[in-house]
Amino acid sequence: MTAIAQDVLPIFILILFGWMLVRFKILSTAVGDGLGAFVFNVAVPMLLFRTIANADFHGASPFRLWVSYFAGVLIAWTIGHLIATRLFGRDRREGVLAGVSAAFANNVFIGLPLVERTVGPEGIVAMSILLAIHLPLMMIIGTVLMERAEQKTSGQPSQGILAVSRQVGLNLLRNPLVIGLVAGMVVQIIGGPLPKMIDGLVGQVAGTAAPLALISLGMTLNKYGMLGNVRIASTISAVKLVVMPASVWLTSHLLGLSPQWTAALVLTSSVPTGINAWLIANRFGVGQGLAASVITLSTAVGVLTVSLWALFLL
Repeated sequence: MTAIAQDVLPIFILILFGWMLVRFKILSTAVGDGLGAFVFNVAVPMLLFRTIANADFHGASPFRLWVSYFAGVLIAWTIGHLIATRLFGRDRREGVLAGVSAAFANNVFIGLPLVERTVGPEGIVAMSILLAIHLPLMMIIGTVLMERAEQKTSGQPSQGILAVSRQVGLNLLRNPLVIGLVAGMVVQIIGGPLPKMIDGLVGQVAGTAAPLALISLGMTLNKYGMLGNVRIASTISAVKLVVMPASVWLTSHLLGLSPQWTAALVLTSSVPTGINAWLIANRFGVGQGLAASVITLSTAVGVLTVSLWALFLL
């Protein structure tokens, strides 16, 4: 347990450190936003590019990995939706948002640093394969389902699945994470190693991704807090932190993934809800309090649940 704590606790201590920087007015939330922008637009894309470019996949197929993870996403999303609509009587839009909150893990800001510390390079390879489709798929599905729920709830005309998918797709083509992944794949296909000087420079920038991601996340959490919705937020957080990783673990074993890839997928699925849930809620103007409460609560409780999952896996 001590070894696990040494790997997991620093993740959440850095988040707490970032939160305290803003809470005690040492830095402003604007600085946290700037750090977050650097992490998302520069540091993490560099990390993904370097990982994919230098990875040895041993001819492994990504499809079993994707199926293992997204089976857990489907289960958690469905349960979250049903909890909101059937148990708490929320409308379709908040049902979609509850599903997103139960299934959209903070893979970039917490998952990557956690897997890097606990699983190592092979775990980062698995994360890179996952992230190649995670953000595009989750954002398209979440936006399309919210559009349909909006149309059914308010009676307003829908933009249509093709129009929404096209809009989200165009945004993703400009997404730095996608660009970093594609650039790494190009180098991987060409087959030549990165020149030593370029690899060293990229490595230095990529090395800042993990600590800055965690600090910036902590600074950003000051915006959210617990905006009511304690009962439903607690239930959705339990689905996110317990049910989803359990589902991913089961499907990973059924499909025969390696222990390293299984650990990487389960650990990243066990991390708290990502800020993308808030972005979707804010875009459609519904459920902001629910999204904020789930993000805050799952992050606070995550230090315990993630440690237990790491102890179970490693």
